Amino acid sequence: MKSTIQAPRRPAASNDAILPDLGANQNPVGRVCAANEARFTSAHFSEPLTTFAVGWRDPENLDAILQRIFPEVPVSRRFEFKKATNAEAFLSEADDIRAIGGAFKRVEYSGESVTEKTLNKGLTVRVDHDDVSGDDWQELTVARLLQRLARNDLRRGVALLDASATNANKVWSANNPDADVREMLSLGADACGIRPNVVAYGETAWDARLDVYESVNTPAAGRKAGMSPEDLARYLMVDLVEIVKARYQSTASAKAAIIPTVVYAYLALQGASKDDPSHVKRFLSMTESGRYRVYLQQYEKFTDVSVEHYSNIVATSTTGLRKLTVSRK
Repeated sequence: MKSTIQAPRRPAASNDAILPDLGANQNPVGRVCAANEARFTSAHFSEPLTTFAVGWRDPENLDAILQRIFPEVPVSRRFEFKKATNAEAFLSEADDIRAIGGAFKRVEYSGESVTEKTLNKGLTVRVDHDDVSGDDWQELTVARLLQRLARNDLRRGVALLDASATNANKVWSANNPDADVREMLSLGADACGIRPNVVAYGETAWDARLDVYESVNTPAAGRKAGMSPEDLARYLMVDLVEIVKARYQSTASAKAAIIPTVVYAYLALQGASKDDPSHVKRFLSMTESGRYRVYLQQYEKFTDVSVEHYSNIVATSTTGLRKLTVSRK
């Protein structure tokens, strides 16, 4: 049985303590529980709220950020993908000319087949009927759970990047921060053969970059300071520069940036198949009703609202995945 997160009677905050799940109908009011797949039954499925969940847009754009920096790849619940040997994609021959009566040179690819599955993720919150007001409390509850699930997956993806990337420490003072990022991209391309196409900045790393260029009184530095993320993407020859400003409750009294003072560079192709080259992929399985399913378990004095989905963020390759850990002098 998965763990639970103790919440007060108000809408649960993300600094709630983790406590054991007491089982169906036994958890106190306000407790948010990690959703257990066995407890999702068709008897409690809510089609109207599921339709709302599919069409809902997060005001923090966490789901959109997830899609940009960890593009989704639709798969079945259990699937297999090919983890190609990187060097084999760049081998080259001088003896590919067929002699008369002979056969072409035979080559073989030895990529490893990996079996994976998407994970059933979800959350449940118990809402006391004495605490509700207005007619849209169910939709508001679903919206809060969707936002929390997106924040959870964003943190998982960033943690995976951080654990998989080759790190370099850089001090940004009066030097050229963009040159450090260009060098990181070049090293990544040399390692994996394909230039990384995504550069993800933590908000404080982006601020450190601006501090450098704003402190130098030259026309070139002024132009760099005025670059938008789209301008910088063109300059760096990548598809996307993303500044991730999202935070989470790290302790009872403090919040932390999901991406700290770090810059990541990696390959994450939009619209990729499960076997295309990418450093990270967010494998996603549809439910019978779309990306999400919502369940209502109604009792006399309270209602349990559950939201579930199936996904799994996987580092399909670590060769060439890079990061800069930035500090300021």
